Amino acid sequence: MIPPSSKRIGVVVHGPEIIDSGGAVQLINHLKQMGRVNAVLGGTMGRVAVIDADLEGVITINTRRRPSISIRDMAADSDIVIILNQAKSRETGLAFGTMVARLAGIDKPLIQIDCGGRFVADLTLSHFASDSEDINEEGLAVAARLAADLGLDLLRPRPRDCTLIQGDTVRRIMTGVIPGELISVNGTVIGRAIGAEVEIKAKGGKIIDLKGAEPKMHGLEKLHRVDLEKAIIRSGSIRRSTVRPRIGENRGEGAAFIDHCAEDAFEAAGGAAVALTVGDDTTAIAGDILARLGIAVVGIVDGDIDRLAGSLTILPGSIIIRVRPGYDDIVGGRAREEIFRGEDRISISAPDLADRVKELAGELLLERKEIRSDLA
Repeated sequence: MIPPSSKRIGVVVHGPEIIDSGGAVQLINHLKQMGRVNAVLGGTMGRVAVIDADLEGVITINTRRRPSISIRDMAADSDIVIILNQAKSRETGLAFGTMVARLAGIDKPLIQIDCGGRFVADLTLSHFASDSEDINEEGLAVAARLAADLGLDLLRPRPRDCTLIQGDTVRRIMTGVIPGELISVNGTVIGRAIGAEVEIKAKGGKIIDLKGAEPKMHGLEKLHRVDLEKAIIRSGSIRRSTVRPRIGENRGEGAAFIDHCAEDAFEAAGGAAVALTVGDDTTAIAGDILARLGIAVVGIVDGDIDRLAGSLTILPGSIIIRVRPGYDDIVGGRAREEIFRGEDRISISAPDLADRVKELAGELLLERKEIRSDLA
């Protein structure tokens, strides 16, 4: 067994709450007592939290990776991999941990520390793969030590398969949902929960059934095709905590196009001076993300916001183009075709872009509003 002081510990931080609370830094510092720590972010919205907390030198956010991919990447140069997160409940925390462990499929000790569910879980693959008591002793020993050190419960969960595939039909089951929460797929709201379990069913890439939630047809219509097996599915807010945003300085050029994929904003608009965003929630979330890069948005909205996040900011100088209800996608489509010519980037200033969109909207336009102060 490797001496504790020589262990290479890979840490995957997931979600903004564990960062906003200060828990991520405290846990990383504690883990340094066990060996050499290398921490990366797994997921998207945590990047904003890392920037707000000025932790880019502690948690790497250079590349966007799903948590399972981050775990797999870390396993190559680590003796132990640890997931840090802060779920809204123990049930949702365990569901997340066990799902990610299966997708990662690593043969190294894998431990989850969940400050929301207040537990440490041994997620080591050999433990999942067998019903016997022949488990990875090192993984369990590390989990037990951490649970004792941190005053958390030690768990050895048995995973539930929440993704069921039969031919071209995929079913995803979410547990621990709070009735009333919004259900989103890849950032698009498709319904509101009415029970503690929600099942989404897709056939041939099209969502055909939603159980445990009242559907939002407009949202379902926006998802023309979705890989439900790999999709990011959430219940509730994408960032539950409220912190002071750390606004960046922009030296970019030109405009980027973002259509109903707000969580891709870092990659989609990096290096741009402005981003054209389509949809109320897309504009709100992309605007919040891009403010950290100093990038303004020209947002096409129709007032149909679902408020996937509690507290959002938007960069002064951003311009909101409000059109008649149900027409934001139509005006956005026109802008994509006539202004961007089908491209993702063009050379144009924010005022000129807003004027072109206003012209395209024509009689559908209700309001053009320039943001003159931070709306956080």
